[in-house]
Amino acid sequence: MSANESLGRAQELAERMRAKLDALEQLAEAGDVDAAVEDLAEIAELAKQIEAEVQRARASADAGA
Repeated sequence: MSANESLGRAQELAERMRAKLDALEQLAEAGDVDAAVEDLAEIAELAKQIEAEVQRARASADAGA
């Protein structure tokens, strides 16, 4: 996978995370703790995936440099 592909994937994941953060805010306002905890777990997983894609992009860029 190229650095650009990895960065594109990271951007897609970041957009999904932004949507989850917006949903989390609404859940917090509504007081839905159980759903908020679920969303937090999904946000954490998305953050891990973003980190992995950024590391792939960095490794790919270093290999091509």
